[in-house]
Amino acid sequence: MNILILGAGGREHTLAWKLKHSPKLSKLFVAPGNAGTATIATNLTIGVNDFEAIKKAVISENIQLVVVGPEDPLVNGVHDYFLNDADLKNIPVIGPQKAAAALEGSKDFAKEFMMRHNIPTAAYQSFTANTLEQGFQFLETLQPPYVLKADGLAAGKGVVILKDLQEAKNELKAMLVDAKFGNASTTVVIEEFLDGIELSVFVLTDGINYKVLPTAKDYKRIGEGDTGLNTGGMGAISPVPFANDAFMDKIHTQVVKPTVEGLKKDNLPYKGFIFIGLIKVANNPKVIEYNVRLGDPETEVVIPRIKNDLLEIFEAVANQSLDMIDLQLDERTATTVMAVSGGYPEAYEKGKEITGFENITNATVFHAGTALQENKVVTSGGRVLAVTAFGKDHKEALAISYQNIEKLKFDKMYYRKDLGFDL
Repeated sequence: MNILILGAGGREHTLAWKLKHSPKLSKLFVAPGNAGTATIATNLTIGVNDFEAIKKAVISENIQLVVVGPEDPLVNGVHDYFLNDADLKNIPVIGPQKAAAALEGSKDFAKEFMMRHNIPTAAYQSFTANTLEQGFQFLETLQPPYVLKADGLAAGKGVVILKDLQEAKNELKAMLVDAKFGNASTTVVIEEFLDGIELSVFVLTDGINYKVLPTAKDYKRIGEGDTGLNTGGMGAISPVPFANDAFMDKIHTQVVKPTVEGLKKDNLPYKGFIFIGLIKVANNPKVIEYNVRLGDPETEVVIPRIKNDLLEIFEAVANQSLDMIDLQLDERTATTVMAVSGGYPEAYEKGKEITGFENITNATVFHAGTALQENKVVTSGGRVLAVTAFGKDHKEALAISYQNIEKLKFDKMYYRKDLGFDL
């Protein structure tokens, strides 16, 4: 089969790397891809939201399956575009249709979905610029810290947690009135703060059947000890040590099952990954958010733990026979550590040459923000490389990830040295 992956990050490089192992694969294309995908697939210089250019490539390269990496094209309706086009409608797309992608595209929509299907989550209310005063009043009823979330997509940066009431009011005004996050914050969700430890659960569904994939924990803050600004993720660990069988049973009955059944009840067509961001509060799971695709950098630890042929799994999603797949997982722990550009998640420079790839042993380097420039691999994003390793537990795996990340070099490279500190 000829496969096209949409996206340019570590998630897409990991999916490409895994699909490359499939004997069923003929040709692999990634649009737009990065320096890592260029070594194992054909990169196409097409933007993920340029649906017409994607169509041309699908037809000219005889693509038989499309895997959508990031959320943007899903929220913008790439799956619907295929279904509504006579030339494309029989080509399977891994990723939900637009109506279901609102689970990530709108925090308010996701909250209403959880309430409707009795899925445990934080108490909340939504506000617009017209209801700013009511927003101030709602903040006054809550205990600090205060959680404010831009309703729309804000590249993982639309959530603000503040301890001071006046600061929270100022932030609410900045989001609603001053459009701090542009259109993403025309509506803002304010919710109660949940105190606990976070984890992510990944589910793959064909719209009827589903498989629960490995759990993972990622580290969002730029600074050690989980301090400083939020990022797209500084590293991840899978499985999550505290997610024992009893806790996973609760997640399955209280969250996963009602989520998949809720999608069916609400007639939200879904063939793809569901990322469920959870928090463990007093030994009970509560949902923080849904994403309608795999997380990054969690993909870099979740996908390598799947032993099955990923292309076979995707085919089963396409023809709704996922119940026939016997999911096999590597029992070892996988860890990934993210190397980022100096200054990230604020301003940073691009185009820094990366060296040291040839020295990597017992680990896999996934490219997140890289490009090829005059036959050299250079930085092209904030999060640059993810170094994934296996071990008998997270300490052993992290030791190998860290040994290898030290062999990679680029100007102003930074990574957190304390992953797993809270486990």
